[in-house]
Formats: sequence, structure tokens, C-alpha cells
Amino acid sequence: MSEDGIEARMRDLGSFIRDQRRAARLSLRKLSDQAGISNPYLSQIERGLRKPSAEILQSIARALRISAETLYVRAGILEERDGSDDLIVDVMRSSQLTERQKQVIVDIYRSFVTENQIAAQELAKALGEANGTRSSPLRRPPRTMGRPTTRTVRTGQRRDPAAAGGNEPGA
Repeated sequence: MSEDGIEARMRDLGSFIRDQRRAARLSLRKLSDQAGISNPYLSQIERGLRKPSAEILQSIARALRISAETLYVRAGILEERDGSDDLIVDVMRSSQLTERQKQVIVDIYRSFVTENQIAAQELAKALGEANGTRSSPLRRPPRTMGRPTTRTVRTGQRRDPAAAGGNEPGA
């Protein structure tokens, strides 16, 4: 992999760790304490300036309560596995679980995956709004082409600015 590719991968890894930390509502200091690494080093990892070892990634993953494999793949230590249904296949093959237990585990797993996807979408939307970008064209204010618009004033009454002379509440 080229030098630029490694740097891009480290920025992606750092951004992912930062997003996971924020989703877990942990401060940088709290995560560094829980992972057993220094605050400045974790900050450098999040900014993509350092390439952490597998042991450091494992510590971060443990503190974030996520799979170390996820961080290894993002860091380029492991290749991404094809098929996200490996867990489901393994559970369904197990001879140590009843059919009911297998189904409960699969249902819980799928609900967590769905919940995480929704949380990731909400986080992306919130970050987009915080950065001043709009995630939906429906939120764009209407264009008036210089014409007065009807608006709601504090009293809840509708007011037309072209109407009478401003003696109304909230005018």
C-alpha cells in the first residue's frame, strides 16, 4: 500500500474510533484511561497521525466494547471477511443450543445491527447539521422571490405582513 493509502487508512481508523467514542459518550480522557494509553497518544490516533499496534487497538476496542477485529480491519492488519452472516451461520450450526435459543440469539443480533445502523445515521445527520450542511432538501427554507410571506407570530395567530399597520401582537 502506498504512503498516501496508509495515511488515508489511519485517518479513517481514527475517525471511526472518534465516532465510536462519541457514540459511547466517552471523553477522550475517559477512553484513554479505560484503554490504558495516554491521552495525547489517543488524540494522535483519532487524528490519523499514529499507526497503533494490534495490542493498542485491542485495548481501545475493549474500552469501547466493540470487536477488536473491526479495528484490525480498518487499520489494515486483517482483511475484511466476506459475508456478515458468519455469526448467524455459526449460531445456527451450534449443537449446544436449542432451536429456540438459536432464534433468540439471531433476533437479538439483528436488532443490535439495526439499532447501530440507525444510531450511525442519526450521528451522521447530527454531525452534518452541526457543520452547517443539510442532510435533507426538505429542510431548505422556501424561496419567496422577494414577496412577503405569511408567518406565525408568537401568539399562534397567522399574520400577513402586507395587511394592516402593525398594531397586532408580536408585530
